Amino acid sequence: MNRLLPGTRALRTLEAAGRHLNFTRAANEVGLTPAAVSYQIKEIEDQLGLVLFTRTSRTIRLTPAGAVLVEAAGEALDTLRRAAARARKLGRDAHHLRLSVGARFATNWLLPRLPQWRAAHPGLDLTFDISDDLRDFAGDDVDVAIRYGAGRYAGAVSHRLFDTVVVPVCSPALLARGPAIARPEDLAAHTLCYVDCRPGGIVWPDWPMWMVAAGVPDFDGSRCVAFAESSHVVQAVLEGGAAGLVELELVDRELEQGRLVRLFDVGVKVAPDYAYHLVYPAGSRDDPRVQALQDWLDGEVRRRPSGA
Repeated sequence: MNRLLPGTRALRTLEAAGRHLNFTRAANEVGLTPAAVSYQIKEIEDQLGLVLFTRTSRTIRLTPAGAVLVEAAGEALDTLRRAAARARKLGRDAHHLRLSVGARFATNWLLPRLPQWRAAHPGLDLTFDISDDLRDFAGDDVDVAIRYGAGRYAGAVSHRLFDTVVVPVCSPALLARGPAIARPEDLAAHTLCYVDCRPGGIVWPDWPMWMVAAGVPDFDGSRCVAFAESSHVVQAVLEGGAAGLVELELVDRELEQGRLVRLFDVGVKVAPDYAYHLVYPAGSRDDPRVQALQDWLDGEVRRRPSGA
């Protein structure tokens, strides 16, 4: 009977093809060519003696037998993934902690502080899963996570680290070159950039929102430059071509080093309930590794207040 069952690699292909109902998209996901996906599906059908997909010149559809097997393949792969994650965690010793963190937070806040972490905890190895995807502690190979949001995650503890305040910054070169920026209205003479995103459905502060907070109600934001990533805003500002709206806590090192200059004392909070949180399973509340990380993060936040 085992000879009639597809292998794990074939099950991945089958599940992806059944989920996408498109061999090209399935091929992109599993790292094959569309022709190879089609060939592998045909092999599974021949192996089982079943027709799993009906094909036309433009579409594919699951047969009833195919729907049963695709659902089972998805469940089997998920079970294997969760078991592998648990096995990796069991194999991890008491001196190792794996943290899931978004690229923006990792690059701009956490990684520059790693020397302080290693000095404070030389016997605790911190490794990273760099991703903005929400991780499942039961099924993914991570122990803790830092996430931005309202801090409501089922079955998990969310420890608030700090709020998000968006402020305008520029480079010293832009200030030296002019035009002068003495009042908020003067910013209209410069290229202004910001992050265009809606995490959790909330609107990220843009220049018209900041101008209202600064007492400039009739600002026309149509000429502002929108970026999808905050790193692009920071890079544009560092190169001296623009002023930008950035998260204050994520550029504190550039401000301390004089590479960026904060413009005015006006900041806009993203949303009252939104903040960066340390998130971990409720069962890890008393884990000394997790507590060590939480205490260290709290200390770093207190050491570098936002000032907003």
